[in-house]
Amino acid sequence: MNRKLIAAVGVAGMLMSVAACGGDDGDDGGKAGADGYKGQTLTVWAMDGSTPDGWTEDVTAAFEKKTKAKLKFETQQWNGIQQKITTSLSEENPPDVLEVGNTQTPAYAATGGLADLSDLKEEIGADWTKALNESSVYEGKQYAAPWYFANRVVIYNKKVWADAGLTDAPKTRAEFFDALKAIDKKTDAEPIYLPGQNWYFFDGLTIGQGADLVKKEGDKYVSNLADPKVGKAMELYKQYQSYSKAPKDKDEATPQQAEVFAKGNVGAFIGMGWEAGTAIAANKKIEKDIGYFTIPGETVSEPEGVFLGGSNFAVAAGSKKQELAKEFLKIALSDKFEGALAKENGVIPNKEALQIHLAGNGAAEAAAPAAAGGGTTPLIPEWAAVENDPNPIKAYMTAVLKGKSPAAAAKQVEAEINKRLAQSS
Repeated sequence: MNRKLIAAVGVAGMLMSVAACGGDDGDDGGKAGADGYKGQTLTVWAMDGSTPDGWTEDVTAAFEKKTKAKLKFETQQWNGIQQKITTSLSEENPPDVLEVGNTQTPAYAATGGLADLSDLKEEIGADWTKALNESSVYEGKQYAAPWYFANRVVIYNKKVWADAGLTDAPKTRAEFFDALKAIDKKTDAEPIYLPGQNWYFFDGLTIGQGADLVKKEGDKYVSNLADPKVGKAMELYKQYQSYSKAPKDKDEATPQQAEVFAKGNVGAFIGMGWEAGTAIAANKKIEKDIGYFTIPGETVSEPEGVFLGGSNFAVAAGSKKQELAKEFLKIALSDKFEGALAKENGVIPNKEALQIHLAGNGAAEAAAPAAAGGGTTPLIPEWAAVENDPNPIKAYMTAVLKGKSPAAAAKQVEAEINKRLAQSS
């Protein structure tokens, strides 16, 4: 699947404005001399919001003390970043280290633009959480390193739950459904706000069922939406959605689900922890009533499957400072700085043992238990085109919610999914 870098622009649907930046010129191949790496500068691209000030200052100090080199963070914006990274990796002088979205990593690896970090994994990654590291591996090689992650939780209104006589957060899916029934019968509130196209929650349900959204036929990938396990996940989604008045043909952003919740007459919604802040911004009075719990699964011991969104660190294959880049990763991904980032930004760190740093952050504490059993969308370069608007899986979801069987709804959209997968291969 090696393909030329610039060709990946069209392949992954990265058709946005072209922009590029390069790392420093002047180096000695990234090798340490008598004075370490003195005189060199390592350029790191990190996304806006990923590197809080305290973390950045401490990592920079530690890096410069250890290596004698300079560290330069260049903040990037999410808008247009796929195109920008793709272009930069094809150039002679790319940034040395890049933050890349976890589900985007396979597309960059397939182009040959990322360095093989298998030796780094052996040195520092023995206890990386397996589910968090999966997106860094492509065709059996380690092309990135897991950095930080986030997943969805249940954000609920404690007052509404109390009005329904509910005092404890549910530990199983059956208990969650019982709670929604109680809210429905005993209050005037909408038990849960769940629009018909909250696609990433559905993806989590498929992960929980052990289902795959694609399968391989010969040398190409095709839709696996007709798999009964996917259908079971969609039936669970339909059961949740039956307790909601939300539109069946809209996603969580139309209208913004946190703003609907903020009105105070909704029992719960499935969202990212930061969405509680959106609700509070819309109605400060609701802050005292907000609580969080892990999306429960079939049993107490296994939370529901969740989509793990997050970022990996990668080293550009074209960087002339490979060894210096690895020195940066050893520091940035160390227990000390992974723990500090988790505490400062409330994100899931790359090791389960470091989740202790989330103590006191309600949303993060609720998200953490599901991380080990979470997953992503299919980790193949061809997948990006499937999610382009209009997303055919969202159409599938709406069709089921409006009465079609999962099998019939899958048949309705699989041709389009296969077309997109084929165009991207």
